[in-house]
Amino acid sequence: MKKKLLAMLLATAMVCSLTACGGDSAGNTNVGTTDDGAADDGATDNNVAADDGAAGNDTAADNGDSAGSATTGSSLLTGTLKLGVIGPLTGGAALYGNAVDNGASIAVDEINALSGDFTIELNAQDDEHDAEKSVNAYNNLKDWNAQAIIGCVTTTPCVAVASEAYADRMFMLTPSASATSVTEGNDNVFQLCFSDPNQGSASAQYISDNGLAQKVAIIYNNSDAYSTGIYQTFQNAADSLGMDVVSVTTFTDDTANDFSVQLTEAQNAGADLVFLPIYYTPASLIMQQAASMSYDVTFFGVDGMDGILSLEGFDTSLAEGVMLLTPFSADATDDMTVSFVNKYQSGNGEVPSQFAADGYDCAYAIYAALSYYADKNGGYNVDGVSYQDLCEILISVFSDPSFSVDGITGESMTWTAAGEVNKAPKAVVIENGVYVGL
Repeated sequence: MKKKLLAMLLATAMVCSLTACGGDSAGNTNVGTTDDGAADDGATDNNVAADDGAAGNDTAADNGDSAGSATTGSSLLTGTLKLGVIGPLTGGAALYGNAVDNGASIAVDEINALSGDFTIELNAQDDEHDAEKSVNAYNNLKDWNAQAIIGCVTTTPCVAVASEAYADRMFMLTPSASATSVTEGNDNVFQLCFSDPNQGSASAQYISDNGLAQKVAIIYNNSDAYSTGIYQTFQNAADSLGMDVVSVTTFTDDTANDFSVQLTEAQNAGADLVFLPIYYTPASLIMQQAASMSYDVTFFGVDGMDGILSLEGFDTSLAEGVMLLTPFSADATDDMTVSFVNKYQSGNGEVPSQFAADGYDCAYAIYAALSYYADKNGGYNVDGVSYQDLCEILISVFSDPSFSVDGITGESMTWTAAGEVNKAPKAVVIENGVYVGL
């Protein structure tokens, strides 16, 4: 009960600190749901989400109801949009990429079921969480004549691809690459996720405001832009708040197999909370090794830790009481979330993570933006439109303060011209092996 109470206080602070302005407007668009199978690696053998998918997922037509309302989209929007996805479908970060692909496929199937006048073809490319391979994936999508891209899923590959896409004038909406370097100087790149500064500074504020720790340790990946960015803003906020940070240790992708030194330092320094601005794979090892050392400590993570409960072979009891910042809670009771979760579980056999919800909202946000433009201009057909022309249209809509989207990761989401999303965060705590919304 003590952990529950602290977590509830944490969630309240989150909403107060990061709630974005942006109420209903003429551009407010609700979103809905769908799913297709795993992505293809080839640029020509496409993962077309117009199919119901081998996974056997329900579409909006099957259910007779979409998670979104009838106000979604526009009858004036026509043609077929070629939409790419870039993310890790294999390798250590594959849970993220496959979740985004599956979530986006759910949205695309529903959109395709709404009307025969407008459809989306989806093509997901694997970057293995590698910058060079991500650029190759981007080039594959260009060869396929992609008109816009959902991605990249992880930060370092997204920074590399964003540079290429900026020069080419290809629109990108990243579901989860949160570093400011993703959007800085790139007017064609927008984020559906919170930026690193928000996550880092807010986390420090919550820990301080709610008395979650007397002494704090930090373990971060200094070879990863995502982890480093969040650490830096957390540390700056912690210093200004007078928090007692007693240990700061690092690792790299090449050394992410043994955390005994980092944990021993934190334990010897008396840290009763360890802040982990890292991805779920190293976090799982840290929790395992802490347990083997009998180090009973609270772990506080951010959105990169989402997915840890789906990690094969991980003992979820080790994550009991872990708190993390996330824009999505799978146990929410609103109609959109319930519909999405049911479809995702039916097609994939697991509860969707935040990354699946991000992928879903990305597809719907792009659809909503094109529908918004069609309504404003007496109709729009995307057939044969160059990605350069479509990029300028999408930039203009996403930068329009009257355009907003209601999704499962946020209500009345709006975007700044700098690419940052405005929406209220949510928090979850892990209890009995599941995420519990607060």
